Amino acid sequence: MVIAVVDGMGGSIGTQIVLGLRGALPDETEIIALGTNAIATGSMMRAKATRGATGENAIAFSISEADIIMGSLSIMVPNSMMGEVTPRIATAVASAGGRKILLPISNPPLEILGISRKPLQQLIKDAVYLVREQLGMPAGPEEDTDV
Repeated sequence: MVIAVVDGMGGSIGTQIVLGLRGALPDETEIIALGTNAIATGSMMRAKATRGATGENAIAFSISEADIIMGSLSIMVPNSMMGEVTPRIATAVASAGGRKILLPISNPPLEILGISRKPLQQLIKDAVYLVREQLGMPAGPEEDTDV
């Protein structure tokens, strides 16, 4: 199982996703940190991603390896994150065959109807729960979704 975490800017959301995955999945789970810039990639690597790549071409090339793709909704919005998510990155992510588990937060702001507002940490727990479910793993106490 290969999980790609895509992030830009300072990489803080991607880092939190990687930390959540590392705390809930077996150590042999491969997590690829795909950053729009070196700061984002480095931050996710420090959180114990297995390997990383930086930039438009690296993301467009590597995303096809992923069984699961994680990040904020912004990774599928062209020119989001102050232009760091290029149209090519957004297209590559949207077109990739892996299951997308996206947090309903974006830059620029988008309103997604039917989504309840939750704190970021709860969104990450919910996302990790979906990954565990995809892997056929039982939910542990750390995935309790009661707010």
